[in-house]
Amino acid sequence: MGFYQDRILPWLTHLAMRQAQLVPYRTRVASGATGRVLEMGIGPGLNLPFYGSGVEQIIGLDPSPRLLDIARDAGRTSMAPLELIEGTAEAIPLETASIDTVVTTWTMCSIPDIDRALSEARRVLKPGGKLLFVEHGRAPEPSMQWWQDHLTPPWKRLAGGCHLNRPIAELIGNNGFAVEDLQLGYMPGPKPMAFIYEGQAAPR
Repeated sequence: MGFYQDRILPWLTHLAMRQAQLVPYRTRVASGATGRVLEMGIGPGLNLPFYGSGVEQIIGLDPSPRLLDIARDAGRTSMAPLELIEGTAEAIPLETASIDTVVTTWTMCSIPDIDRALSEARRVLKPGGKLLFVEHGRAPEPSMQWWQDHLTPPWKRLAGGCHLNRPIAELIGNNGFAVEDLQLGYMPGPKPMAFIYEGQAAPR
């Protein structure tokens, strides 16, 4: 599992997340970021081209050194200064109230302790800061939830801990955020993996 996790999975993640159909989501989320930005789970840096001129600095956090190497290359053309940190979202190595915007894109599904990670995101945000997110998660239909619940255990082993059935908006709301501007719906693809939560949340 170590070889798969360290060598194969980062390459598969990079390949899968480069899909053109994800670009509109990335564009909307990243373009809303301002100030000092923390991207939790920056991966190979696929959001970097979409950050706007209002971003002063991007701090990319990810547990995978191989994905961070790819992000470092991508960051050479970034408009804003880029700092990359190898670490986990459950223990963000930043000062309290030091970030203007936290960005997550297809990240919350695979964080082992998502409650702790969201609490950490809230901690590092300044008063008036915002969490911008686009994530896949639990669908509204009971029949689709059944499939997500049954597919998640084997899928987690193949996809780096990815959960298909996390209720993203509920998790954000239960960890000190007020969810705003939430958009829900399916994107093209296998339906158990394609129910999307897109929106913004503010620390309460």
